[in-house]
Amino acid sequence: MSSDHQIELTSSTLLLRPFRLDDAEAICEAVHESINEFLPWLPWCHSEYTIDDTRSFLESRATAFEKQREYAFAIVHRASGRLVGACGVNQIDESNARANLGYWIRSSATRNGYASQASGMLARWAFEELGLQRVEVVAAVGNNASQRVAAKMGATREGVARKRLLVRGMAHDAVVYSLLRTDLPKG
Repeated sequence: MSSDHQIELTSSTLLLRPFRLDDAEAICEAVHESINEFLPWLPWCHSEYTIDDTRSFLESRATAFEKQREYAFAIVHRASGRLVGACGVNQIDESNARANLGYWIRSSATRNGYASQASGMLARWAFEELGLQRVEVVAAVGNNASQRVAAKMGATREGVARKRLLVRGMAHDAVVYSLLRTDLPKG
């Protein structure tokens, strides 16, 4: 696997870094631990998810970055070194200076503020380094956990887009949140 990007972002608690091939077991373990929470909302997650699915994902990172200009990060708890989730900026629209931001946290690591902290770090980086003016978070209407994260990171709830997300062939209405460069606190 050739690495897609070499960007690392840190806080006192978290490290956001590129995925590595040796993350395969940790990712697969996190998905299996969290499958009940992920299945309704994440199109790549399925009940028969295997280590081969994880390896395919990891091997696709460099190509995804080159073709789609997406930045995917492992979220690692700094003190323990444990992979607690993932986040990324994708669907980058340079002509409109906007992108989508997504995230997931393994079930045993939820309710620690990791998703909102990692997403805030990543949004700040996207504004500063990619020159974006707008970052969007799009969460299915029933995905309350993702909506809480978007609100906690300071994003504005703009409304519901009908049939905005497709998960395993089923269309879902989705809440659209936006975060503007000017929404971030100085610092």
